[in-house]
Amino acid sequence: MDAVVWRNRAMTLFDRIPLPVAVCDVYGAIVLANPAMATESGATPSGLRGRDVLELFRPQEPLQIERIAQALRLRHRSRYPVAVCWEAADGTRRAGELTADPVSDSAEASTALLVTVRVLGERAGTSRPPGPRASTAETRVLELLAGGATTARAARETGLTADGVTYHLRRLSERWGAANRTELVARAYALGVLAPGVWPPTAVPAP
Repeated sequence: MDAVVWRNRAMTLFDRIPLPVAVCDVYGAIVLANPAMATESGATPSGLRGRDVLELFRPQEPLQIERIAQALRLRHRSRYPVAVCWEAADGTRRAGELTADPVSDSAEASTALLVTVRVLGERAGTSRPPGPRASTAETRVLELLAGGATTARAARETGLTADGVTYHLRRLSERWGAANRTELVARAYALGVLAPGVWPPTAVPAP
């Protein structure tokens, strides 16, 4: 197949992907964005070129960024999910999961990142939307989890057993329909249980 024809077909498929997707360099600068990514950011695909993807979609767990950087330095090629929040084009605050997949022409060096964003929830302004709340113990576990704590550390900090922490996480995951811990933290931000843009992670005071 002619290289130009192949490239045009590939670009057409890229543009039709319904999820926000971008190709970034290893430093997170956007090289190419699809229309869904542009719409989510309130810009055009060409207008996103050169923008830092982590400025558009702000990480809720800064420690994850260092783990990703370390993995890239070691040339690990696993997927790296990060809980993020951002302000959509319509002014709605959203939370979701950003996944970075290293891609390259060789196994020796990562030359780009394929970044995908999945929307998990919305928060209009600073008000808390209707939705299931978390208990005091569950909220404390969520704060620690969002800060990068392991199950063992969360158990020490809360005075629970490791099984107790796992129990609370399982209950929350079932209640909120979260598939993993990253998604669980993203849901906590989307539901207004954790305050966005605050480090260390802190619960929103009950009204």
